[in-house]
Amino acid sequence: MKTLYVSDLDGTLLNSSQTTSEYTNNVINALAEKGVLFSYATARSYSTARLAANGISAKIPLVVYNGTFVIDNSTGERLVSNFFQNDIKQIVKELLDGCIYPIIYSIIDGKEKFSYIENKCNAGQRLFIESRKGDGRDNPVENEADLLKGDIFYISCIYDEKHLLPFYDKYKKRFNCLYQKDIYNDTQWLEIMPLKATKANGILTLKKLLSCDRIVAFGDGLNDMDMFKIADECYAVSNAVDELKAIATGIIDSNDNDGVAKWLADNMSLSFDD
Repeated sequence: MKTLYVSDLDGTLLNSSQTTSEYTNNVINALAEKGVLFSYATARSYSTARLAANGISAKIPLVVYNGTFVIDNSTGERLVSNFFQNDIKQIVKELLDGCIYPIIYSIIDGKEKFSYIENKCNAGQRLFIESRKGDGRDNPVENEADLLKGDIFYISCIYDEKHLLPFYDKYKKRFNCLYQKDIYNDTQWLEIMPLKATKANGILTLKKLLSCDRIVAFGDGLNDMDMFKIADECYAVSNAVDELKAIATGIIDSNDNDGVAKWLADNMSLSFDD
């Protein structure tokens, strides 16, 4: 029976320093050499995911932007893409009218960009932008027209609960919306994606592409709920949110203690020193 193993990154496979440990790298790379199919499904972009997990040499496709894209890990080609329709521009205008100035991800002239109105950024947005310093996707703009350029595929809003919660309630049935706090700095986020852009759909695509029979998933956050629901086995790290633990097959060690890699090593008879 062919199994696909899929892990979330932040808070799960990555430690609190937003990297994978040498132990985790050794375990996953050894398993990949033996033919084990291991991938990750993350809210990160392809570029920041690969940077954070650069010690892992697994070559099978990756699920990024919470399932918006499935990417060939060898070539960077988008195997599956989910874009908004033109009506998303009205949604952006509604956000702006509500004093929410989103970060808009789009493909502009064939290149991936994240755009924002620079003089309207709040403290939370600036934390994010600073963390992406030097990123080629960085695209500060001056006005709404420039913000809406290109083919839009992802929207991130960073503000307070008072402003964001009403929009989450308004859009959650129309789009795939995630409303949660950043695990690193506790800022409130509302992320809006096309309805079909989910980790679950991305993983099911991988399952079909790789002709797998089973899915084993690992996660920590609310955005991992959908992939847990389609997995045959699902394991929450000990630092996971209670809602995820409640539907997990089991609880494993924390992200800072290499929980995913230890589970893999224990269940596949591998032995590595830390």
